[in-house]
Amino acid sequence: MHAVPVIALIDGEHHPSAVRDALARLDLAGVVFCGGEEKLGPGPLENHYGMPVETEPEEALRRLAPGADAVLDLADEPVVPASAKLRLAALALSLGLAYETPGARLDPPRYEAVPFDGPKLAVIGTGKRTGKTALAGHWAALLREHGADPVIVCMGRGGPAEPRLVEAAPSLDELIAMAEAGAHAASDFLEDAVIAGVRTVGCRRVGGGFAGEPFESNVVAGAALAAALDPGAVVFEGSGACIPPVEVDRTVCILGAGKAEPFAEYRLARADQVLAAEGAPGAPPGAIPFALRPEPVEPIAEGARVAVFTTGATSVEGVPEPVLVSTNLARRSTLAAELNRAAAERCDVYLTELKAAAIDTVAMRARADGARVVFIRNRPIGVDDALVKLYRDVS
Repeated sequence: MHAVPVIALIDGEHHPSAVRDALARLDLAGVVFCGGEEKLGPGPLENHYGMPVETEPEEALRRLAPGADAVLDLADEPVVPASAKLRLAALALSLGLAYETPGARLDPPRYEAVPFDGPKLAVIGTGKRTGKTALAGHWAALLREHGADPVIVCMGRGGPAEPRLVEAAPSLDELIAMAEAGAHAASDFLEDAVIAGVRTVGCRRVGGGFAGEPFESNVVAGAALAAALDPGAVVFEGSGACIPPVEVDRTVCILGAGKAEPFAEYRLARADQVLAAEGAPGAPPGAIPFALRPEPVEPIAEGARVAVFTTGATSVEGVPEPVLVSTNLARRSTLAAELNRAAAERCDVYLTELKAAAIDTVAMRARADGARVVFIRNRPIGVDDALVKLYRDVS
């Protein structure tokens, strides 16, 4: 007997007698038929299974969820292939239910309370390089313009072992010194501090589960540090597809371009507002089109010979004809040759995103070559009103 109430998923490819025997050993909150008719005879489903049976799996799960603790998936190929199981699992977790199928169990992530009564806002994404850091920094800057004193809590795979508060933007020399000391000087929390110009708490995470749960992180401690600063709002920034493991008031999810991952649905379900990148598949109703406009954070002199280094952008606003454009900032093996070319072309400005190898490779090489380093800001377009509204809803 299963010890907790479950919603059982079944199909018509199993003989009803076998399914009835399995269901008889369960504490049932409901039974949901997922399709298939190979072993079903004529007549209502209730007659075959001896109990009420729901159809329309996604709607049924939402309706039955309040009376259950888990979803037990007894359905099988071809009715419920692995891709469909993952979608159903994502839905179950978003409803606060565990998901079980033979050989696997997924539990809903835990989100810890934050000792802060002001607005708690989060930026998450369906994957890496979707623009979370740019959006979190932009949101914080907007809040500052509206009279709040925000703090960003940022977690990353290269964050500090203990939560670290950055009160003021570090200089390029300070960033290089960090890199020389062995730290990741292009971590997202440093980018937030430099580009957005707000107080930032850097945190670390390791690993990432299907539903965005890190194996371990120090974000809860980072949230407590941020709360102790008595800010006007706290903006929590996700890492890759990982979600900050804390309770928040409003969440923005960036739906990245490219093929949608099955568990993207869990992240979208957590969002109060979805921002859809150009080319993003399956954008839900109400999603706002989302784009980033790369631009220098400070003016570049006319006639400068500019080398551009990004993780993907092929152009930068206000730099119509750079000498070199490299999209390999995160591919160190290729980046070295392009830095050699920048030196050979006598580039005197190295324009770079503050990510990946920006400091320990590009900035250090620029110093050796006598070139100036200018950072790129990725400015979100067309989202300001939605971001301010989310803040005002809870302020």
